[in-house]
Order: sequence, then structure tokens, then C-alpha cells
Amino acid sequence: MPFKKLHSNIQEKLEVQEITTPTLFQGKSIPIIKSGANVYCTAPKDSGKTTTLILTTLQKLKCVAFGNTPRAVVLVENKEKALELYNKFLAYTKYNSLRVYVGYEQLHIDVQKSEIFEGVDILISTPKSMNQLFLLNGVSTSQLKIFSIDDAEFLSQQSAYTAILSITQSIKKCQYVLYSEKMHPMLKRFESYFMEYSRKINI
Repeated sequence: MPFKKLHSNIQEKLEVQEITTPTLFQGKSIPIIKSGANVYCTAPKDSGKTTTLILTTLQKLKCVAFGNTPRAVVLVENKEKALELYNKFLAYTKYNSLRVYVGYEQLHIDVQKSEIFEGVDILISTPKSMNQLFLLNGVSTSQLKIFSIDDAEFLSQQSAYTAILSITQSIKKCQYVLYSEKMHPMLKRFESYFMEYSRKINI
């Protein structure tokens, strides 16, 4: 049972939300993501992909704040999805010390830079916003441990595809996990870049 091997803080939050049994996808994916491998996670809607992303991110960071620079980055398509994911994270981080920050294009880049500088553990962002932060040295990746992409199909758009390649080239070493409903050919191309030696989970 993958939930049994998660941090006690996470198990408490799952109990509160009455999530007791992992989905088929969670049962297969959580142990592999926990192992530290780069992973392509492909499964239908409502398989528990977003919850898996949250749980494995918290597990990687041991549910405690540390330092000032992000140790986890989550990339999503747009502002709406960024805010939605931010609220889902808060259900799990409400009573621990982890600091979750959300950035998007409509929020001025200087505001994002100064707020991130104050200390962040988990950064949720969009490709364009994240790329801007990188170009302006607005975020350090020196402590980055895990980089997840939710509903990664949007990376098949040329602008997002270019942005993710630019972003990942600046990162020396971390774990990458891509979540999608289907394996788009453009996602498969990442195996030649940051997704080398990746494991694949298909449900």
C-alpha cells in the first residue's frame, strides 16, 4: 500500500480527506516516483494524477520548509490551472511549514521575484512566467529536487515546448515527472533532453 509508506504528515491529511485506498495509477506510480527516477505518467482523467503529484512532491521535501530557494517546481498550462493546483496543495500544507507560491504571466515579474526571494519551497508556475524568472535571475535552482509537469499535453504547443527546453537547460540535476492523459509525440522527444533514462507508467 503506497500510502502506508508516505510521511506521517501526508497520511494524516489523507485521513482527513477520507482518501484511504490508492487508485490503480497511484499504486503503480508512487513507489517509482519515490525511487527518484524520471517518470512519464500516462493515465486517463480521474486516475489520481494530480493527487499523486502533490503527495510525491511533499514526500520529496519531507513536509518541512528548508532554506529560501524552491526545492520543487510544478509547471502548469495557465493562470487558472496554477491557482487551482495551488488551492489543492494548501489542503495538504495548511498545518506544516512548507511554503507554496504561485506565479503566472498576469502577475508582474518583479512582484514574483521579490516574493520568491522571501523564501519558497514549492513553486507553481506557467512556462512563460517561469522562463521570464530564469532570464531575469529571479529564481535559483541550486536546491531543486523535483520538477513536475501537470497535464503536460500543453507542452506540444511550440511556445511552451521552447520554454521548457530553455528552463530545463538551466537546471543541473533534479528529478522530472510528466503527467498526461496520452503520450504526445512531442512529449516523447524530451527523452533526448531532460527525460533521459526515464521510466514509463501507462494505465
